[in-house]
Amino acid sequence: MKTAIQLSDHFTYHKLLHFTFPTIVMMVFTSIYTVVDGYFVSNFAGKTAFASVNLIFPFVMVLGGMGFMIGTGGTALVSLVLGTGDREKANRYFSMMVWLTLLLGILLTVLGVVFTRPVAGLLGATPEMMEDCVLYGQIVLLFTTAFMLQNVFQSFLIAAERPKLGLAAIVGAGVTNMILDALFVGVLRWGVAGAALATGLSQCVGGLLPLFYFIRPNTSLLKLTRTKLERKPILQACANGSSELMSNISSSIVGMIYNFQLLKYVGENGVSAYGVLMYVQFIFIAIYIGYSIGVSPIISYHYGAGNVAELKNMLKKSMLLMAGTSLVLTAAAFLLAAPLSKLFVGYDAELLALTCHAFRLFSFAFLLSGFNIFASSFFTALNNGAVSAAISFLRTLLFQTAAVLILPLIFGVDGIWLAVTVAEVFAIVLSAGFLVAKRKKYHYL
Repeated sequence: MKTAIQLSDHFTYHKLLHFTFPTIVMMVFTSIYTVVDGYFVSNFAGKTAFASVNLIFPFVMVLGGMGFMIGTGGTALVSLVLGTGDREKANRYFSMMVWLTLLLGILLTVLGVVFTRPVAGLLGATPEMMEDCVLYGQIVLLFTTAFMLQNVFQSFLIAAERPKLGLAAIVGAGVTNMILDALFVGVLRWGVAGAALATGLSQCVGGLLPLFYFIRPNTSLLKLTRTKLERKPILQACANGSSELMSNISSSIVGMIYNFQLLKYVGENGVSAYGVLMYVQFIFIAIYIGYSIGVSPIISYHYGAGNVAELKNMLKKSMLLMAGTSLVLTAAAFLLAAPLSKLFVGYDAELLALTCHAFRLFSFAFLLSGFNIFASSFFTALNNGAVSAAISFLRTLLFQTAAVLILPLIFGVDGIWLAVTVAEVFAIVLSAGFLVAKRKKYHYL
């Protein structure tokens, strides 16, 4: 019988890829079923409805991103405690993060639904787009708690040495979303309401199935227990996971700025074209994020155990894997620009031409984004939330915002499509600087 891979193992390339593969597939699948919403809305409800969904989507992601903060920061803390051998404390901390997610999810649901219309107005929704923005946003936000739980358990199932269970939950959620999108939007023609309902119900599958697993007796490293909420570990986890929250919020804010600039320079077609880029980026970036989430508990465990040799091993192998993957994904993005654009907006020749051109300029960002995503995740795994947050904040908010505001003044609309690549160049210099500066503290080089 084949022995299961454990966090305490020494990881070869084969073992590392075998352990992280379910998480990579899980994140890709999460992205694909998000993309399915866009495909059905664009092709069955039209480009105005498609632009409306893309305009309000960043607001939805900001609220759901709280789950990423609790999940990544909490997993790093729990994995570190597991590395010290204290299973009871690890379970207690794990349980706190789950209960915190439930409470926070309910609060954010109420706030999100109440503020959807004012936010849509602030984001520049035209009169034609407003009602679809509000309808889609409010329906999806009703499922915020389930979405947050899904994001939390994506990380904790890896720390529990059950990455395949996380994959199964996401595949179940994805299949649910695709079937319901086809039924609600394609057959019943419910438009953005159908897409929102399909997304929300699928998130219930992805969030509640793992919850039921941990509530029941199980053989994993983690179990839900009765515990009080303690301020210190919660603040520590949230501070450490703030980089992921910051990345999520920053990406959403930058998305709003992109949409504002595109409405100014191009109009509704620009927002639709950017929507296509974002859907495809979700899939490509998901590979980097999936690997980073998958490898983080390993790094945290060995850091907690004081195993410097394995820290060096994980950093070296991860950097080489990022380099190879970056080349493949950049080439794929460039070559697939036309067919992927046609899949979403093939019904409009002018929009298709704009999207293809934008796609090819945008594709160069994938050369560098993997390194920056991993660097931020690496410091989160080392429980250094400050450095991780700095990389995420400067990369996504400062560098991208500056680029998308300044470059169009020089290059016109092309400057908008090149903004991400320029931001990634600045970010990789920052990431490399932090890795060199902190090498003596953590001894990973």
